[in-house]
Amino acid sequence: MQVPAQFEYDRATTVDEAVTLLSRAGPDARVVAGGHSLIPMMKLRLAQPERLIDINDVTELAGISLEGDELRIGALARHAELLESPVAAEHFPIMRDAERVIADPIVRNRGTIGGSVCQADPSEDLSAVFSAIRATGVIRGPGGERTVAMREFHVGPYETVVADGELLTELRVPIRPGGGSAYEKVERRVGDWAVAAAGAIIWLDGSGDDVTVADVGIGLTAVGADHFVSAEAEDFLRGRPATEENLRQAGQVAAEHCNPIVDQRGPADYKRHLAAELTTRALRRAMARATGQEA
Repeated sequence: MQVPAQFEYDRATTVDEAVTLLSRAGPDARVVAGGHSLIPMMKLRLAQPERLIDINDVTELAGISLEGDELRIGALARHAELLESPVAAEHFPIMRDAERVIADPIVRNRGTIGGSVCQADPSEDLSAVFSAIRATGVIRGPGGERTVAMREFHVGPYETVVADGELLTELRVPIRPGGGSAYEKVERRVGDWAVAAAGAIIWLDGSGDDVTVADVGIGLTAVGADHFVSAEAEDFLRGRPATEENLRQAGQVAAEHCNPIVDQRGPADYKRHLAAELTTRALRRAMARATGQEA
């Protein structure tokens, strides 16, 4: 029988109250919302927080909306909300692609976007998505609010820049018209963690046979990419003709600069091969969407 160690429990109703409770509790407190990662770890005694701060009643953390030229995703928004959000799908189909292959409906109905990115699991899908599309995390603490680029948010496996006493409140994604995005994943069975996955967003210049890549973002999941990003593949592709050959070469660059580990999901060479292939597929599909050839 798996039973968590004893802990104290508080339920916050506002962000300010949650931050106050977190600051008062110190480094041994943890935030809980969906709980799909934290609770199993507590049952296995891999995590033993002395106090849980429940934020499920903090309604100001919920919702997905357009605000000016940004998409705002509250940290308490559920995976199912993001999957079904028309505004997210319109501007960032990469989010819909990723949410379709995250776990199962039970997890998606309860799990939160903020919880997923704060868990910082190397195999978690949305971290690569938000890094690829250059999202920004908004963090509230006792000293006020600060913003951090998602490309700097994760500092290692299961580690983020969110400090003790701080709370991720929302993600903001800049909307740039004319782009296309996509996410491709290989998993051992439906809903499993990724063996490897890649996400891409791309903007094009020109028309006909004279089309170049104006800008691009490439995220990688579960292959040991720094900050879930392949900056080298982005640099290779930016400004080059948007040809199949260059998309494939960008995939090879992504594979050469990631660092997958050997585990139960496969050998490193296999994962590196997947990084190349999935990056190419994501770029190809993102380009098709940018040119209106695919929804």
